[in-house]
Amino acid sequence: MVCTMTRAWLRLAWLVPWVGLLLLPACASSAPDPVPRRPNVVLFLVDDMGWQETSVPFHTGPTPLNRRYVTPNMERLAATGVKFTQACASAVCSPSRTSLMTGMNAARHRVTNWTLRRDRSPDNQHPTLTPPEWNLNGICAEAGVARTIQVTALPALLRKNGYRTLHVGKAHFGAQDTPGADPRNLGFDVNIAGHAAGGPGSYHGEKNFSAAWRNEDRIWDVPGLEAYHGTDTNLTEALTQEAVRAMTAAVADGAPFFLHLSHYAIHAPWEPDARFHAKYVAAGLPPFEATLASMIEGMDHSLGLVLAALDRLGVASNTIVLFVSDNGSPSQCPPNLPLRGHKLSPYEGGARVPMLARWPGVTPPGSRCDEPVVIEDLFPTILEATHTPWRGMTVQTVDGESCLPLLAGEAPTGKDPRSFVWHFPHQYGGQGPFSALRCGQWKLVYHHTGARFELFDLQTDLSESTDLAASEPERLRMLAVQLGSLLRERAALMPIQKADGMPVPWPDDSLAAVAR
Repeated sequence: MVCTMTRAWLRLAWLVPWVGLLLLPACASSAPDPVPRRPNVVLFLVDDMGWQETSVPFHTGPTPLNRRYVTPNMERLAATGVKFTQACASAVCSPSRTSLMTGMNAARHRVTNWTLRRDRSPDNQHPTLTPPEWNLNGICAEAGVARTIQVTALPALLRKNGYRTLHVGKAHFGAQDTPGADPRNLGFDVNIAGHAAGGPGSYHGEKNFSAAWRNEDRIWDVPGLEAYHGTDTNLTEALTQEAVRAMTAAVADGAPFFLHLSHYAIHAPWEPDARFHAKYVAAGLPPFEATLASMIEGMDHSLGLVLAALDRLGVASNTIVLFVSDNGSPSQCPPNLPLRGHKLSPYEGGARVPMLARWPGVTPPGSRCDEPVVIEDLFPTILEATHTPWRGMTVQTVDGESCLPLLAGEAPTGKDPRSFVWHFPHQYGGQGPFSALRCGQWKLVYHHTGARFELFDLQTDLSESTDLAASEPERLRMLAVQLGSLLRERAALMPIQKADGMPVPWPDDSLAAVAR
């Protein structure tokens, strides 16, 4: 039997393999090999899925939305792994995806809104502000591409470590006609259906996954899935079949794999998934909500097929499965109560997302983690879990922190709470520019228009319904100083004031000016 000390050091060996090599000889000779096999990784990324749009409760108990949706495979994943109740992303897609691929916070990488056409911003006109010169062309592995951030991307590091890197689905890493629009230029060996657009033309094979049926720009057409054109195959199903095929090939070749299965679902256009739609109509849901529920179940069905494939291929026990959404649900969807806000907004409904993780032998089954984590944490987490060297090997500064101890059910070691920054210096879709900070239970929102502040205590007011900015002036000042310091350190870009051509003041400077 392996001694108790050995078990503890074996857990550490996932992080630092040489520790086990040094200490295991002191224990029984029957101890297993201290250097584990490199695990496969499935990163199952969902688009625009809110915190409560699942039958898995991420709050203290089930909510009405949890009871509405049918996601048995998310339930299975939660039962065999760990549920993160305070996972966050950016409040819009491209910033989140850039953070995931680079480990950078959005204030630093400056891909702060969604990307599509080269050198064109989607920003709406603002009466008093103009957006800064943000990286509207996305990310790039090479230097010298205008309005991009040069990065060493996650798949490039994994590929260097011997991994087969597979991208299936939505990419949205770089604008059209830039290198970052093709995931293969960022280190993926395989790209299936990924390009510049952040949404599909259609989810229906009968419509060739094209926007032509809406007489819209063909930039939205999903590429590379011609084999499914003219069939009744839903896009979510087609991507799943391709992902399983790619995994199967990697296993047959004996290669550890990283699968980035990045679904277009449940992003607009909202189109019913015919496999699941009828029962929601029969249950009396309004048309839009029945469509949304069918798309969510179609996504969950995909997760089930991926989990089944891992079992069938005999690699489930050595595969990390990570499930996460890139931002909260859009304003057209039912509110994710008790959270306030939606996609794009600075409130919890925009940034808090469902996140699940399963790593057999590491994650305690059916466990729950209430520690806040953020999407850029997945970059160092995946690299450290796969024993992939990365420190000192990236051109970018990495802001994320590894979640490996949290995956193993260990308590955080730091005495002070982590601080998280959101930065959206844009006017888009009715949402004005803002920066926000979370530190422990406290949340500060700095609205760039009018230099207005809001302060919330998330521990007692998860709905962000009571603004404490006036009643907590000293806490407001301390958090504004911290937010300003972090924005400066990351060289964040602020909107430009039309009146004088100057950037919007940093939050602490703005607060100090008011005090004077």
